[in-house]
Amino acid sequence: MARYTGPVCRICRRHGLKLFLKGERCFGPKCAIERRNYPPGDHGQRRRKLSEYANQLKEKQKSRYIYGVLERQFRNYFAKASQRKGITGANLLQMLERRMDNVVYRLGFASSRAMARQLVAHGHFLVNGKRVDIPAALVGVGAVVSLSQGSRNNEEIKMCLDTAKGRGVPAWLELDADGFQGTVKALPAREDVTMPIQEQLIVELYSK
Repeated sequence: MARYTGPVCRICRRHGLKLFLKGERCFGPKCAIERRNYPPGDHGQRRRKLSEYANQLKEKQKSRYIYGVLERQFRNYFAKASQRKGITGANLLQMLERRMDNVVYRLGFASSRAMARQLVAHGHFLVNGKRVDIPAALVGVGAVVSLSQGSRNNEEIKMCLDTAKGRGVPAWLELDADGFQGTVKALPAREDVTMPIQEQLIVELYSK
């Protein structure tokens, strides 16, 4: 399945909650959930009872859209998570949180994960002094993620950092906004995942 390139506000409406796919627009009155909090389409306002499988599939799709991951990538993450010690669902979310594009977004260098993915792919960031242009690269504990010297005058990134100062960053990350860098202090715990994801439904889906 190819990456979705349509209007992302439709995805939020389909799931009935903010997935923060549109950056700053999601925090304002123009957010689609604030204006039309029902599924898109002619029959969007009809109430439908979903089957158990439909709920599991919907949860998996929602998680994919949040992190911007393709179907094959997501399935590979689940396979690796199931082979690790611990709870499979928590392992899966931990791996998704450790993606380079997500770390850049969570540090506040970008207003959305889509923007962060583009910045990483264009080579704007370094990890421990080495350029990393793979959005799916997993960042480890102790890694220092920094903005390249040539990108530090980017006004859009500066605006995102100013916003991040006010909202704060997750406990497993530490931001040095003045130095244009952040540090991974620890592996993300389940409580650090702020998006409403029911990972157990995903585990049940793939365990069939």
